[in-house]
Amino acid sequence: MENTRRTPRILWGAVIFLALMGVAVAARRALVLLYPAPFAGNHSPAAALDEGFALHRSLTLMHVIPGFLFMVLGPLQFAKNIRSGHLRFHRWSGRIFVACGVIIGFTAICMSFTMSIGGLNQAAATLLFAVLFLFSLVKAFLHIRRREIPQHPEWMLRAFAIGLAVATIRPIVGIFFATSRLTHLTPRDFFGTAFWLGFTLQLIAAEAWIHYTRRERNDRASAQSAETLVGTSPTGLARPLF
Repeated sequence: MENTRRTPRILWGAVIFLALMGVAVAARRALVLLYPAPFAGNHSPAAALDEGFALHRSLTLMHVIPGFLFMVLGPLQFAKNIRSGHLRFHRWSGRIFVACGVIIGFTAICMSFTMSIGGLNQAAATLLFAVLFLFSLVKAFLHIRRREIPQHPEWMLRAFAIGLAVATIRPIVGIFFATSRLTHLTPRDFFGTAFWLGFTLQLIAAEAWIHYTRRERNDRASAQSAETLVGTSPTGLARPLF
């Protein structure tokens, strides 16, 4: 029982950590573009990347500003207390979350064609997962419009997991930068690999959690059905049916 309770807490901690990292990444990128003098890293490995983003300033800002809101609102969409106790806020924040996600998805597709640091490999990863990201958002929206409640959070989680990959990719890129003296790999060599790893790990984690919660939900529904039929509680003690 203790392990069952601990697992969601660990996962929640990981999600909050990644979301905060995503907020920091989006905030830094926006600040570097808006106020380059105090925030740009002149001698860090990120300096060359900053120059690349600066060449497409408007497109990048259209991507990272909604990304900031996406990272802030994402964890709130899955907080049980907010869903049950603040339904109006949940619905409106969800609409903003989806709207930001749509902007992020389409700007990511544009960026994959115009400013891919890792060449064709990164462009392919960005394009594929941007399409999956938009598809997940559309599915989530359609399910809630049809009042198909169990499917809605699953597709929202898939979309959020893909969005969180921006944070997962950062430490992977950091490892490549740290080992570049040994591997002699340049950002053009390893950025694509980092993107494939980050996106794939996030989607695998999301699917594993969806499978786990779906099985738990089905087991709970089966137990409740059995209790109703026999008129007993989980402890085996008889209880009234009405």
